[in-house]
Amino acid sequence: MTGSRGLARKVTDSLSPIDVINARQLSQTGQGDLGDALVLTNPSLNMQAHQTDQAAFVSSIRMRGLNPDQVLILIDGKRRHTTANINSDSGPESGETPVDIDMIPMSMIDHIEVLRDGAAAQYGSDAIAGVINIILKKGAHGGSQQALAGATYPGDGFTYQVRGDHGISLGDDGFLHFGLDFKHNDLTSRDAIDNRTGRKDFNQEGEPDQTRVNVAINWGKDLFGGAANFYGNVIYGHRHGESPQYFRVASTLPSYYPWGFAPVDTSDEDDYAATVGLKGDNFLGFGWDISTTYGADNFHLRQHDSANLSYLATYGWTPTSFNLRSFQSTQWTNNIDFHRAIRVPLLAAPLHLAFGAEHRMESYTMTAGDYASYYGSGSQALVGLSPSNAGSWYRDVYAGYVDVDVKPVKRLDIDFAGRFEHYTDAGNAETGKIAVRYDFTKWFAIRGAINTGFRAPTLAEEHYSTLGVAPTYAGGQLAVASAAASALGAIPLKPEFSTNASGGFVLRPVKNLNITTDVYQINIRDRIINGGSYSGQQAVDAIEQMGIQVPSTIAPSSVTAHYYSNGASTRTQGLDIVANYLTDLHQMGTINWDLGLSLNRTRLTHLGNDTNGNPLLTAQTISYLTTTSPRSKIMMSARWKYRNFDVFIQEMRWGETKDMKSYRTGPYANSNSVFYPFANTPVWVTNAEFGYQATHKIHIAVGANNLFDMKPRRLPADGTYAGAEIYDDYSNQMGYNGGYYYLRLNSTF
Repeated sequence: MTGSRGLARKVTDSLSPIDVINARQLSQTGQGDLGDALVLTNPSLNMQAHQTDQAAFVSSIRMRGLNPDQVLILIDGKRRHTTANINSDSGPESGETPVDIDMIPMSMIDHIEVLRDGAAAQYGSDAIAGVINIILKKGAHGGSQQALAGATYPGDGFTYQVRGDHGISLGDDGFLHFGLDFKHNDLTSRDAIDNRTGRKDFNQEGEPDQTRVNVAINWGKDLFGGAANFYGNVIYGHRHGESPQYFRVASTLPSYYPWGFAPVDTSDEDDYAATVGLKGDNFLGFGWDISTTYGADNFHLRQHDSANLSYLATYGWTPTSFNLRSFQSTQWTNNIDFHRAIRVPLLAAPLHLAFGAEHRMESYTMTAGDYASYYGSGSQALVGLSPSNAGSWYRDVYAGYVDVDVKPVKRLDIDFAGRFEHYTDAGNAETGKIAVRYDFTKWFAIRGAINTGFRAPTLAEEHYSTLGVAPTYAGGQLAVASAAASALGAIPLKPEFSTNASGGFVLRPVKNLNITTDVYQINIRDRIINGGSYSGQQAVDAIEQMGIQVPSTIAPSSVTAHYYSNGASTRTQGLDIVANYLTDLHQMGTINWDLGLSLNRTRLTHLGNDTNGNPLLTAQTISYLTTTSPRSKIMMSARWKYRNFDVFIQEMRWGETKDMKSYRTGPYANSNSVFYPFANTPVWVTNAEFGYQATHKIHIAVGANNLFDMKPRRLPADGTYAGAEIYDDYSNQMGYNGGYYYLRLNSTF
């Protein structure tokens, strides 16, 4: 079980809050993406409403109001590599390169264990908010298939998906299980009328067009008469995506685009990972596990229906398609782990000892785009990466840990964990954890934990730079170690450190009813965020010092420059309640009831300054940290199964989010210091599914996510870009695609 090194426990007996989400629960959401399915099955998980530019091609999970980089993703207990595709836009997740969980085939998932507690002392960097451990299928026989088709209420975003898995035996003591997912979804658009043209020319607010293929193989085989088990898995995913950018009016380049144009970013991504390991039960009395995992993500960003006006002015013509940049992220992790139960006099149960070591090598590579993509003011919408900003960077990480679980008396369980990590670029980190549980009776227990954690800055956060250009404003991202960023007061990045305290109880008052309640407080020091915001001529000079020319059509007052910084410290407090109950109606079937409640708030406890004495964060970037996650999330659901019929109903309430928005018109348009507050008020959403077991092996279902087509509040007129971009992209509340309706067919064999 996640959070217990080599020690098996039931979830209801755990020292920290853990939720188990099985494959059936994921399937009944009707979602083709794992990220979207998780948000509909767990109250502590959220996603940003919408990502733009290249970030639109990544799916990442937030836990307990913290960012995706602060959530560790495991596959069968092994660390998963991160995406190479950095979120280059402003907003709560700027600079993030999290694990892209949509590149893991859902057909291969047996269940998912969500540990809602800090676990850096056990698993290392990034496990500040918690851990999501994805457990793959290991069956030696049988399999399943699923076909899904759906569309949104306006009729766009048509989605179809097929997936399947199958297991075969490798003799009497082994298995080979493989699976495949194929998914395509069309573009969606929720933009209003463009007040410059009187037409709906925008395609900025919506989901990109995507096609994705994921395949995986998982295996296990006993060797040497059962003395060892050879295991491993290989996972590969390919994705192609297209995301339109802001519309350029006809006067921008009439000789090429007499009706105007919207540049389209296109991505091609290859993501792959392989794990090979050997484990056994008796090496000098210890259980042991030796493994190596290599993972990589290759991301290529291109653009069509665009132009470079500077190139046109110099050479008399301009390409309309560009190769903008490429990224590669690799992670090679080697682990050796031991565990053993040791009988100790006077203890109520054997002491359980676990210890191990890890070596991880990481790299990040940025490759320059075409010459025409970065020449002068660069390609429209997103400027290509220049050779001066390209490069490759590496680091090694060495770690060791010890975990001891003891039961001094029958009903008391105490777990101690400590870990040391050394980064060749970020220095050392020591973390620890103490977790305690006491069972007063078989139906009531209390538990609590105190732990420290950390997150090292990623190589992308340390070295990434770019320029994004809209028709009327531009934003430059400066590499924090560059001379340009140093001139604006940048300081080299250092790790985030956290202290997490939690406590709660487990209640099982009657048969089939389980209730868990946990409160927590997470203090994070030196959070890495896109800070150091400058505007005007200072910003223009800094961007051009990076070898990028700011278009002369954009006023300096509408140009901003940023760099990643350890900008602030925060305190996150919250309450999680999870309850489930099975009602047996005998001849009328059964009903599974589920209730989830997550209350959460984050406050700023310290604001840092740059070397020029200026605050690293503005009122806007502070709001990204503190109020863009919902203050509450409530999930209530029931699944009634009667004979061959089943009905699923879920009510979800998304709590309020707030942030400080930029004016798009008026005297404060695109200001870097004057903003207006905007709140997405709470909203109820209904999800429903009706299913029929047509045969013993075939199940048919029709369903709806957001049955009544609810959407967030619209931005005020002076906060909308060209009158068309009308929603808050940075809210981690519900998205704005509206209702989604689907037909699903499942079969097993």
